[in-house]
Amino acid sequence: MAELLRMPEVAANTTEAVLVSWNVGVNTPYAVGDPIVTVETEKAVVEVEAESDGVLLRLLADAGSTVAVGEPIAAWGKPGESSSEVDALVDALGTGQAPVTASTTPAQTQAQDAPATRAGAVVAPALTDAAPDGGGERLFASPLARRLARASGVDLNAVVGTGPRGRIRRADIEAVLAGPGRPEETSSADAPVEIHSTRSPVTAPRFVDVPNSRMRGAIARRLTESKQNTPHFYLRAGARVDALLALRQQINAGQGVRVSINDLLVKAIASAHVSVPAMNVQWNDTSVRHFSDVDIAVAVATDGGLLTPVVRGVDSLSMSGVAAATRDLIDRAKERRLRQDELEGGTISITNLGMYGTEDFAAIINPPQAAILAVGAVRQEAVVEEGAVTVASVLRLTLAVDHRSVDGATAAQWMKAYVDVLEHPLRILL
Repeated sequence: MAELLRMPEVAANTTEAVLVSWNVGVNTPYAVGDPIVTVETEKAVVEVEAESDGVLLRLLADAGSTVAVGEPIAAWGKPGESSSEVDALVDALGTGQAPVTASTTPAQTQAQDAPATRAGAVVAPALTDAAPDGGGERLFASPLARRLARASGVDLNAVVGTGPRGRIRRADIEAVLAGPGRPEETSSADAPVEIHSTRSPVTAPRFVDVPNSRMRGAIARRLTESKQNTPHFYLRAGARVDALLALRQQINAGQGVRVSINDLLVKAIASAHVSVPAMNVQWNDTSVRHFSDVDIAVAVATDGGLLTPVVRGVDSLSMSGVAAATRDLIDRAKERRLRQDELEGGTISITNLGMYGTEDFAAIINPPQAAILAVGAVRQEAVVEEGAVTVASVLRLTLAVDHRSVDGATAAQWMKAYVDVLEHPLRILL
């Protein structure tokens, strides 16, 4: 008997997700546990596994579609199900959605009207768009294509769509803009201004609005909420890290996993959390939650925006274990292959802009975590030691702390412990 496959709630409080790709074709049998569809939340790409053996009988949502949680995305059942039974099942939905034909392969389905890369969000295509003037034939165009057309002055009625059912895609608009028939700008603001000057005529500024991805929207919303609702306070310190740099060089002289400066900094956070356990907390509306294990989020810059995967149990990992776990999360973050649970939890984040030459900066806390440590570049500086001026490698640190869960004195004790570990780095290996 044919049944409906619905968009699952792949993460807590998720209301919708993008259907990235179908991993099996129509009428192709699959087994329980096989990944049959890949969906994308605001920050993670998740493969949805089959709960039982079966076959996809009809696809009800294209790759690239944004689908609300609980809405049907396919009909499935056993091989040989009658088409009339599937038709009745789909007709009962009353959705009016046009199914994807069985001749569409998974690769073709994934490519249809998916205007963004893996690092960005996929914009949902419009399955039935009305004509621009409100009458006449329906004009099929993705929302991204419509926005790009409006911004560039392209008449959609003159564009030939190459997507399914003739839908106009972003690539079609870009092809028009790149071709010799690019429409002329009609804004009166582009007309030369009559002025008595030797300067060039004044023209309106040229720009293109790039629609925000789902990830960019999520980042904007969460950071705005954090800055508005979380009472930040900041501590700044400088640490002499000559011994730390020497330790890294010695570790990497072996044949094991190569350790980065950031790996050492992450492990040092765990050491400081063990020394000052009052920092290893999260804020809740009714309590401050204290943790026994130290889970640390590591900020990773991707093409689509910032992700903060969490390294679990850093306090119990070896130095090589921290390096391996961090490298794995960073690699998969850049490929958008993180699971949702790998982006949740932790009591502190670390964000490092030292590789870009940034000396000092402050970051925004990722709730419900208690703090975020911003790390700058290592600089050669003059320091005073026993009354004499000498040159040392100094690392600038800025700790942003949630004052609801951590008091200033506690944060100061933690910063002192952290600097002490960096300046005596053998303690990191204990």
